[in-house]
Amino acid sequence: MANNSFHGSKHGQLSEATHEGEFSCSIQELRLLMELRGPEALAKIQECYRDTNGLCTRLRTSPVKGLDGNLEDINKRKEQFGKNIIPPKRPKTFLELVWEALQDVTLIILEVAAIISLGLSFYHPPEAKRQSEVVAGVEDESEADAGWIEGAAILLSVVCVVLVTAFNDWSKEKQFRSLQSRIEQEQKFSVVRGGQVIQINVSEIVVGDIAQVKYGDLLPADGILIQGNDLKIDESSLTGESDHVKKTVDKDPMMLSGTHVMEGSGKMVVTAVGVNSQTGIIFTLLGAGEEADAEEKTEKEKKKEKDKDEAKVEMQQLKEQESEKKKLPKKEKSVLQGKLTKLAVQIGKAGLFMSVLTVFILIIRFLIDVFGIQGVRFSKECLAIHVQLLVKFFIIGVTVLVVAVPEGLPLAVTISLAYSVKKMMKDNNLVRHLDACETMGNATAICSDKTGTLTMNRMTVVQTYIAECYYRKVPEPHLIPAKILDLLVVGIGVNCAYTTKIMTPEKEGGLPRQVGNKTECALLGFTLDLHRDYQTIRNEIPEEKLYKVYTFNSVRKSMSTVLKNPDGSYRIFSKGAAEILLRKCCKIMDSKGETKDLKPLDRDHIVRKVIEPMALEGLRTICLAYRDFPSTSGEPDWDNESHILSGLTCIAVVGIEDPVRPEVPEAIRKCQRAGITVRMVTGDNINTARAIAIKCEKCIGFSALGIH
Repeated sequence: MANNSFHGSKHGQLSEATHEGEFSCSIQELRLLMELRGPEALAKIQECYRDTNGLCTRLRTSPVKGLDGNLEDINKRKEQFGKNIIPPKRPKTFLELVWEALQDVTLIILEVAAIISLGLSFYHPPEAKRQSEVVAGVEDESEADAGWIEGAAILLSVVCVVLVTAFNDWSKEKQFRSLQSRIEQEQKFSVVRGGQVIQINVSEIVVGDIAQVKYGDLLPADGILIQGNDLKIDESSLTGESDHVKKTVDKDPMMLSGTHVMEGSGKMVVTAVGVNSQTGIIFTLLGAGEEADAEEKTEKEKKKEKDKDEAKVEMQQLKEQESEKKKLPKKEKSVLQGKLTKLAVQIGKAGLFMSVLTVFILIIRFLIDVFGIQGVRFSKECLAIHVQLLVKFFIIGVTVLVVAVPEGLPLAVTISLAYSVKKMMKDNNLVRHLDACETMGNATAICSDKTGTLTMNRMTVVQTYIAECYYRKVPEPHLIPAKILDLLVVGIGVNCAYTTKIMTPEKEGGLPRQVGNKTECALLGFTLDLHRDYQTIRNEIPEEKLYKVYTFNSVRKSMSTVLKNPDGSYRIFSKGAAEILLRKCCKIMDSKGETKDLKPLDRDHIVRKVIEPMALEGLRTICLAYRDFPSTSGEPDWDNESHILSGLTCIAVVGIEDPVRPEVPEAIRKCQRAGITVRMVTGDNINTARAIAIKCEKCIGFSALGIH
């Protein structure tokens, strides 16, 4: 665990944002800085800026107040350091999609058959009396003029299939890009501007912004950590290493775009955005951005620095790899496409066999009839007639082959899939490629998350066990002893992420808006229901004063925050899964607001009479506890988690309700009628999972898998 740290000037005098003069940092300087890691990065920061506060001064921003939000300053930063936008890859043109659709094996067979059929249909051998006598009845002369229809019909079906497939892919690609653009516009991130924490679009983040990061965030830009609470980052998207990287101000403060925050929270000063960030550089090298080629040409023209020469060599290698990849098949065939190709090949082989057999039989019949039965002798005068007859036999064989090829099969499949896509559009399901419908049609099982998917993800505290009383609804404040109420409000206020808050309703008469972690929102709402304001506590104890934070993760199943008191003692507040945290409690607050020993029998009684009934009603159970460390014992070993999170005093147990979405039961019944098994995956108490499953579908064919 790393202590909560904050770097600033002495006596709290922090650098303020200003717009006078030019910025003292260049893009190249910041890019080189962000390529360093660990001790090297710290040494570079100390050498060039003295500390992170010096870097903020050079970037003309304040670690506490951030930028002041002046539009002129923001635009100036965008001009000098770039916008936080990575240009998208160029979309395929309609003609490229047509060419891709033409690569299907079935269509290639049809194209070849159609071309041969059309070519032979326009071939007319010279009339010969002997020919008509010899092969009378082989072909009706009246059909000769209509011979081109077969080949034209096949080509028409191929054109229909190609146009339908290409147009669908083109239109869906256009819709996806429009949707992606809208999603990107809706993506917001928390930054500090003018001393206020505000949410802005990710694309509006600029170099110098002070960004707040928390558990679950995807970092939108590069930055340097200036304050952190037990921060751990998943950098596997950049390095391939699955182990989480611990970030601290004094050891490794480098925060990279495209990485995920797995634990903790903190603040960072943004140092690189868009194509200048680590993610942007990788995208550019891979040619994903439109400016990749232009950037490469610029580097080739300049050739001034070794770094640029090395980048050019790397880019050339990547281009060669890309060209090799382009030689490979562009995408794997779907199951249905594979089966259709196999069927088309089998039919083609059978048709080829029958056509060869037909030509062979016609030739044998001709030889027996002319040279055997009629006794005609071979002569040079009859050679031209015999050749013409052999050509006509070949045409008949090709006709048999063309008729055998199933030209209507790809068209029927394409039209049916296109119809499926249209139906799914009516259900607000946007399908990018036609074969995705077929893939979805093969699904036999659906594994669904519970919170936010099956449920509404709008949590509220509806039951509580506090002061040795079990309340089926939120109690009135006067029913709770003052000491317990104070501990409860302070514990919830400081032991929930400061980015989590309850906002006023958007519309008059609407429900309050929940921002951040929904479980923590429920607890903050609980304090408001008790007519106490958690924000007052946070104003008295700002995030910078938190001594240490043990953030929530799937192993701990709890979150704890340490406060240092003026007398040198420490107090830790903890919240977590009730059945786990209660086992770490040795005391409990009684009805008089005093602490008493929590014996094993008392603990079992609470589990049976409080926690299990709450869970059976589908409530998420959370235990709230605290522990004091007296100053006489000295500072505890904060890295010894098992010792720190033991001997707790239970304040209360709350039951949080997350209602099932009204459309979920009917959706599950439809899946069951279609033969699809629906499974719920959740980390909640197994009884809570069962209760939600009962509400969803009466447990008929619905498996609740509790992951512990």
